[in-house]
Amino acid sequence: MKDVILTVTENKPITESGSVYRMKLGGDVEDAGRPGQFVNVKVDGCYLRRPISVCDLEDGELTLVYKVVGKGTEILSQALPGDAFDVLTGLGNGYDLDKAGERPLLLGGGVGVPPLMYLAKELARRGAKPSAVIGFNTAAEVFGEAGLSRYCEGLAVTTADGSYGAKGFVTDALPPFYTYFYTCGPMPMLKAVYRRTVTDGQFSFEERMGCGFGACMGCAVKTVSGPKRICKDGPVLCKEEIIWDD
Repeated sequence: MKDVILTVTENKPITESGSVYRMKLGGDVEDAGRPGQFVNVKVDGCYLRRPISVCDLEDGELTLVYKVVGKGTEILSQALPGDAFDVLTGLGNGYDLDKAGERPLLLGGGVGVPPLMYLAKELARRGAKPSAVIGFNTAAEVFGEAGLSRYCEGLAVTTADGSYGAKGFVTDALPPFYTYFYTCGPMPMLKAVYRRTVTDGQFSFEERMGCGFGACMGCAVKTVSGPKRICKDGPVLCKEEIIWDD
C-alpha cells in the first residue's frame, strides 16, 4: 500500500446514461495495482474514502472507471484536469493469473467490468486467449466493448431489457468451453455465476468498506476457513472457499 497524491489528466462520462465516468490520474502510479486490486480515493467533504477498482495502468497513468451513485462519486465526477487527489494504491489481493489456462472466461456486470479490462490485457500479454461476457441493465449503460475486444477472442454483451446485445444476463451467454473463469459484479450476478459455471474460478466482491486496508473489519464475509476481509484478504476469493448467505 502506498499513499500518493495523483493528478487528474482526464475525467469524462463514457456511457449514454452519463452515470459512468473514466478518470485518468498521473503521478507516482508505479505498482499502483494488479488486475483485481483497487485504490481508495480521498474525497473532500466525505469521511470515508471511495474504493475503485484499477481499470488500467499504462504509460504513467492510472485509469479508474466509476459510477456516480452518491455524494462522493458525484464530487469525483466534477473533477477537472489538474485537480489532485490523495489516493491509497495497491490495495487488495487481486486475481491469480497463473490459474487461467489457455482459454479463460471473464464475466462482468456493470461497474464490475473495469477490472476485467485490465485482466484481459494482462492475460493476453501472457499468451492466453480470453473471452468475455459482460452484462448491463440497458443499452444506455453499456461500456467496455472496445477495450475488451482488443484482447478477447470472443465478446458477448447482454442487457436485461434486450435493448442491446442479447437479452438476458451474463449466465445466459456462457460459451460451451473455457479453462477457468474470473468474475466481478453485483452479488446476484456472482451467485448466478457460481451456480452456472462448470470450472474453478475467482470472484471479485463489491463490499462496502471502511478503512480499505483491513483494520476496521467492516467488510468481513464468511468463508470455509472463517471470516475474511474483502478489502485485505479479498476482494478476490476462489470459488471453493465461498459460503453464500441465501
